Amino acid sequence: MKWTGFYLIGYVILSCGLIAALWKMGVLASIGLAWSIIGIVIVLGLGIMLAVSSGGNRDKIEINRK
Repeated sequence: MKWTGFYLIGYVILSCGLIAALWKMGVLASIGLAWSIIGIVIVLGLGIMLAVSSGGNRDKIEINRK
């Protein structure tokens, strides 16, 4: 489970770097605040989904029936 946290932290850092680059180039100013917030929420949601799907064990569960 700890690797999932590291993955998510790395994804957030990557997203912050991308947002900073877009802000520095002036792209965020032309888009507007509402669409910028919507994009940030979507990117963070994708990061959480990727972190959860990449973490954890995928063991098969066997059920013994008599």
